[in-house]
Amino acid sequence: MRHSLLAAAIFASTLSATTFAEEATTAPAEPEHKYEASAELGFLYKTGNTESGDIKTGLDLDHEFGRWTSKFRFDLLYKKTEQEVTDSEGNTSDEFETSDQKWSIAFQTNYALADEKKDYIYGSVWHEDDRFSSFEHQSSFSAGWGKRWYETEQASFFADIGPGWKRDVIKEITDGDGNVTTEGETKDTFIVQAQALYKRQLNEHVEFKQFFSAKQALESGENSTYKSETSITTKLIQTLQLKFAFIVDHNTEVSEDKDNTDTQTAVTLVYSF
Repeated sequence: MRHSLLAAAIFASTLSATTFAEEATTAPAEPEHKYEASAELGFLYKTGNTESGDIKTGLDLDHEFGRWTSKFRFDLLYKKTEQEVTDSEGNTSDEFETSDQKWSIAFQTNYALADEKKDYIYGSVWHEDDRFSSFEHQSSFSAGWGKRWYETEQASFFADIGPGWKRDVIKEITDGDGNVTTEGETKDTFIVQAQALYKRQLNEHVEFKQFFSAKQALESGENSTYKSETSITTKLIQTLQLKFAFIVDHNTEVSEDKDNTDTQTAVTLVYSF
């Protein structure tokens, strides 16, 4: 009898240890933090009848953890052009003056609603400062729903939409006599924001991207903004790419001396790390 009880106890202990080991083996692994980053830089210096220097730079940071995905983007465009300047005594000289200065930041966080990560909710913020536009600066916030409509090894398409809020700080503009032609003011408005991103790997070394963003004001007469960026990136080496980009920015309501649409064509080197 004593031997039977001892054998039963040993068997039960062995079974419990085996079951615990199996549970430990099948327990879900903790999600890992995944990071991706890239920086781009382009420079143009022109001499001859006119002299100018252009710098374009940008930074992308991506972070993924479990169902969370975060993206940060910074862009800067800076240009100096040689211009003839006349002082108070009537003397003229050629000096470099800033003729374009624009920077922007954008941040978005997505939370997937399921492990498949097809549907997600998002929150995004955006700020832009363009020295030579109608605005001192522009900012927006939006939150809503998005979906990964499809994704393969060669292509993917994401889109999201949601309500939000936008602030435009309008510059005060004066004429040559110092008379105010446009009053400076701050305009806040509710918006509907829609974004879409399409990617396609054309071959082993070339990738195509198309991004579109719309911030549509809900009130008639308020400023709405639209942005489109088309780019082709060619891999030179493992961590270095050459990027060709065409960017269109459109504001529906601007001052009379400004254009509604700005375009930008850029060639930059992109370093991934």
